[in-house]
Amino acid sequence: MRLLRALAAAALAVLALTGCSTATAQRAVPPLPRTERDRNDLIDTAQQVLVDRCLARQGLTLPNASAPQNHSALTPQDRRLQGALFGRGHPELSVTLATGYTVTAHTDGCLAAAERDLYGDQRLWFRTRVVVNNLRAEAQQRMKRDPDYRAATARWTRCVTPAHEARPGRPDPAVSTRCAHESGLTRLRARLEPALLARVRAERHGQLTTYRQLRTRALRRAADLYAERTVQVTLKKGSDPS
Repeated sequence: MRLLRALAAAALAVLALTGCSTATAQRAVPPLPRTERDRNDLIDTAQQVLVDRCLARQGLTLPNASAPQNHSALTPQDRRLQGALFGRGHPELSVTLATGYTVTAHTDGCLAAAERDLYGDQRLWFRTRVVVNNLRAEAQQRMKRDPDYRAATARWTRCVTPAHEARPGRPDPAVSTRCAHESGLTRLRARLEPALLARVRAERHGQLTTYRQLRTRALRRAADLYAERTVQVTLKKGSDPS
C-alpha cells in the first residue's frame, strides 16, 4: 500500500542519516510533524500499518490498488475482507448531525481496532470527529435559514430561470455565477458563512478541545509506531557497527 511504502521509505531515510546499524539499536521517537498535512500523513500511515497487521492475523491482505478489480459481484473472499475491515452486522455507533444526516460506524473490524489503538477511545473519537468534520455544513445549514439569504436565493432562482420556463435543474455555470452576483447571494454568503462558522465553533468548543486532545494522542502513538518500525528495519539489516 502507498502509506506502508511511505513509512518504510521514511524509516530507511532515518537509517541513511544515522549511519551504520547495530543489533542493539536504540529507539528514538521522532519529533511530531509541524504541518497539518504531515501530521495527517503520519496518522494515516500508522493507521494503515495497524490495519495491515490486524488483517494479517486473519490471513487477509488488502488488494493492490493497481490490480484490476471486478466490481460486478463480491466474492466470498471479498465479503470476508470487507467484514474484517469495516465490521459486520448492524453498526453500533451512530451520530445524527444538526444538518439531519446520520453517520454510523462499527466497533468491530480492523479499522475500529486501529482507531482504538491510536485514539484510545474509538467511540469518543467517532462522535467527536463526525461533529468537528461537519461544522462548516452546520454553519451552512444555519445560513440557509437566514431571511436575507433566503431572499437572495429567491432572487437568484428568478434570475437563472428563463422566461416562461421551468427553472433548469443545472443552470449554465456562467449564468449561475452572474446571477449570484446580481442577486447579492455571493456577497451575503461571504459575510454570513464565516460569522456563522465562528459561532458554531464557539458552541462546539468542548468537542473541538476533545478532538485536538485525541489527535495529539494519536500523533504520539503514530510516532511511537514509526520508531518501532525504524528499529525493526535497523535490526533486520544486521550490519556490523562502524
